[in-house]
Amino acid sequence: MFNYFRKELDWGGRKLVLETGKIARQADGAVMVSYGDTIVLCTAVGAKTAKPGQDFFPLTVNYQEKTFAAGKIPGGFFKREGRPTEKETLVSRLIDRPIRPLFPQGFRNEVQVIATVLSHDLENDPDVVAMIGCSAALTLSGIPFFGPVGAARVAYIDGQYVLNPTADQLENTKLDLVVAGTTEGVLMVESEAQELAEDVMLGAVTFGHAHFQPVIQAIIELAEAAAKEPWALPEPSEEEKALAARVDALARAPLTAAYQQPQKQVRQEMVSAAKKAAAAALAAEGLEPEKAKGLFKELEADIVRNAILDTGLRIDGRDTRTVRPIVAEVGVLPRAHGSALFTRGETQALCVLTLGTAQDEQVIDALEGEYREHFMLHYNFPPYSVGEAGRMGSPGRREIGHGKLAWRAVHPLLPAKDKFPYTLRIVSEITESNGSSSMATVCGSSLALMDAGVPLLRPVAGIAMGLIKEDRGYAVLSDILGDEDHLGDMDFKVAGTEVGVTSLQMDIKITSITPEIMQVALGQARDGRLHILGEMAKAITGARDDVAATAPRITVINIPKEKIRDVIGTGGKVIREIVEQTGAKIDIEDDGTIKIASSEAEKAQAAIDWIRGIVAEPEIGVIYTGKVVKTADFGAFVNFLGSRDGLVHISELTQGRVNKTTDVVNVGDAVKVKVLGFDDRGKVKLSMRVVDQATGEDITDKVGPKSGGGREGGREGGRDRGDRERGDRHPREPEAAAE
Repeated sequence: MFNYFRKELDWGGRKLVLETGKIARQADGAVMVSYGDTIVLCTAVGAKTAKPGQDFFPLTVNYQEKTFAAGKIPGGFFKREGRPTEKETLVSRLIDRPIRPLFPQGFRNEVQVIATVLSHDLENDPDVVAMIGCSAALTLSGIPFFGPVGAARVAYIDGQYVLNPTADQLENTKLDLVVAGTTEGVLMVESEAQELAEDVMLGAVTFGHAHFQPVIQAIIELAEAAAKEPWALPEPSEEEKALAARVDALARAPLTAAYQQPQKQVRQEMVSAAKKAAAAALAAEGLEPEKAKGLFKELEADIVRNAILDTGLRIDGRDTRTVRPIVAEVGVLPRAHGSALFTRGETQALCVLTLGTAQDEQVIDALEGEYREHFMLHYNFPPYSVGEAGRMGSPGRREIGHGKLAWRAVHPLLPAKDKFPYTLRIVSEITESNGSSSMATVCGSSLALMDAGVPLLRPVAGIAMGLIKEDRGYAVLSDILGDEDHLGDMDFKVAGTEVGVTSLQMDIKITSITPEIMQVALGQARDGRLHILGEMAKAITGARDDVAATAPRITVINIPKEKIRDVIGTGGKVIREIVEQTGAKIDIEDDGTIKIASSEAEKAQAAIDWIRGIVAEPEIGVIYTGKVVKTADFGAFVNFLGSRDGLVHISELTQGRVNKTTDVVNVGDAVKVKVLGFDDRGKVKLSMRVVDQATGEDITDKVGPKSGGGREGGREGGRDRGDRERGDRHPREPEAAAE
């Protein structure tokens, strides 16, 4: 019934298994990949014909994690998987980026690739497994695909590269890098690093490339046994060749002139006018302008790329290494906790930082388990940033991806949570864009953090590199423009400090690049990064001494774990009362760490004093200030230490005979009391008569022995010796009062 094929190899100390022919047989290609006990089903389906008039390649990649893969039921009301999580979106992009360049130029059929996580062993991340499976599914499908692609994760632990580290190993690594490519070279890199040198980063890329070659060979061997017949690719017709020649003749000269204009808006207007004129001429000649859309882009690429290789000068007149003019400003929003405006050429990012408490942390329900994230970076790309009118909606894949790239760049420089106990949220609004807005976000975020008083280890900056590669040579471009990104062969983003790299992202639009080109790009990027850091230093060189006056002040105190329930109270009654009456935010952790936050110091101090009063133990002989909360015939109850009350017996109210408690004190009176000791039930015995109520001074040596006192006369303050020895309660003392 099944035409089943299997390929197995030992890879990184675990078995990698590829299976096909048993599940999802109606897809063009379907491969089940397992690594350890992590299993991902990957499918590929392509439309047999392209939609008429379609001038782009409609590739869709969907990575989805089923909660049953980790033995969980989805949270929420509907109890089923909903919109993609941030991780699902990021992994979908991770799979898309290395496979997209490997489809033939001019291929316009719709292709959909789906990766479904069926099992997760909580040790091996499914992302690399899914990348391998999708590559294998495409290779087996018969869809035109110049693969296969291999992928691997690389860590750097104790000075050694580690292939496909487990979740536990990733907690101790200085590098988390994912690399993908073909046998010829690398196509994609995504990473976060702890300020590593450029040669260490390049070594990790080449290490990963070398170690996924056996995976590529395994996919090839599986394809030799199980692949479907390859689809036939139509050759360009004579009519299409003639149309291309006519477009070249009509548009080359005006497009060449347009790309000599350094200003973006003027250039775009000239390009648009050249295309309209050429389209009108084509229509007048009886040709179809709609079929020429892709031809115009190919012509633009040819003009821009060859001009750079021929002259060494770019669209805006710069050479290949020069960074556009930079203006860095901080404190641009008076009520924000931290803000910065970073402008580089025609790219601008407004970055705003908000400081919050632990209550503001993002709760993430992942397959690996629920955890809390105290650093968030959200990137927004409104249509006005490129002079367009467009739909505003929830963030798309590009915005999520760019935000995560900037997050990885900044994250290694943040202070430890126990040193700076704030929740951090950065919002980057791209107000202008002409290339590398994600790297502008890195720079602006670093400035905003320092403006807010966050003690960054060092400032961090980023730069985007491009590549023009032809048979006759190549050129690496620093700080690329938007047009150079669209028409070039590489988008190579490097972020870091003066010490080393914190994030590296690379996307190649050709079949691969060599280590030599990567080494040149990394060296050139370092020079550009140091230049940008110098320009940023003109605005601010380090974190401010204190957080903004509008930000909450967080004080951390520690209490014994056994006292936590006293602070919380029954059903949270005590902690709610503290919050309501002081206005402070309070977070209590299981180890007894308490964080008190308020933008007003008085409110925070009031909450601190209240909590310390709850957990403090009365000390014999110490004088406290308290408040009378209840009076009785035999004395007064005084709240003197947090929520703790004690009894001032009628004989200890004042010197001399007292007939009635209320002759001396009433409920609500502020009094000073000294702790005399504890009764046999642990209740606190207090005295007012040995404390000067005006000064709080201990006057024990100045007073004589206490009198019999009270209406109980010679029964020594309401109890005879027999009562005290038996520990009996005074007949007039209610049980509630004794508590």
